[in-house]
Amino acid sequence: MSVMFILIGCSFLMAVGFLIAFIWSVKSGQMEDDYTPSVRILYDDFERESSAQNKQENKEEININK
Repeated sequence: MSVMFILIGCSFLMAVGFLIAFIWSVKSGQMEDDYTPSVRILYDDFERESSAQNKQENKEEININK
């Protein structure tokens, strides 16, 4: 029974340690992502081009069906 109390105490201390490490890393800026926003615009342009092409194809299909 005493081993269980020791294990609970150790796991509690580890959880508190991980929480402190997480809070420290967030406050120090290690969770900030500076790379993705600069690349995201490249994906947006691709999606806009493909959506523009899809709209053009849809208009052509509508004109063909009439």
